[in-house]
Amino acid sequence: MRMNISPDAKLIQFGAWAARLRLARQEPGRLLLLLHGWTGDENSMWLFVRDFPADFTLLAPRAPHVEPRGGYTWREMAPGTWGLPALDDFRPAVDGLLACLDAWAPSAGVDASAFDCMGFSQGAALGYALTVLHPGRVGRLAALAGFLPEGAERVLGPEALAGKPVYVAHGTRDEMIPVGRARQAVMALGSAGAQVTYCEAETGHKVSPDCFRGLREFFTS
Repeated sequence: MRMNISPDAKLIQFGAWAARLRLARQEPGRLLLLLHGWTGDENSMWLFVRDFPADFTLLAPRAPHVEPRGGYTWREMAPGTWGLPALDDFRPAVDGLLACLDAWAPSAGVDASAFDCMGFSQGAALGYALTVLHPGRVGRLAALAGFLPEGAERVLGPEALAGKPVYVAHGTRDEMIPVGRARQAVMALGSAGAQVTYCEAETGHKVSPDCFRGLREFFTS
């Protein structure tokens, strides 16, 4: 997807993390974290924001663990641990990302006290983990072809996500993450008070054109 990267998105190092950054051209800019999926990297998510307005600061971090099959992963893939990770599996990535983000943001002139998240697949699960564990930090969340990590529902209280806008998109023919996981997430988020927009389409492990249009409207309306 390198051809879809904005020409002014620079590769940077912040703390222990590598990322691709496009600063907002207008101040104050809204910070949007772009969280790639399993085997992705800091270049993978730019397709989804190619037409986003200039008032977004876009930060796409590279996951911290090298995946032997290529790319990177948000959790360490030890032998025998393949499968959909639980909430605790994402805690190290959540804690590490927030720590480095908070240390880096002031020097870059970026307000990271609150931010939006967009994640695909495993990156969507990380976005859910960020939102569940630190609901005050995440403004809007878009979870694309992802899953709510096991154990998240036990953390969520009835008003834990009161009024929080969440966009969920999934394909009914997704063979990697069954659509039932998305429907489960929608129910759990709604029970916690989130304002959920759900887009389901007859497609595989990707975002359909209709859901793609809804994604942009979700962040820019």
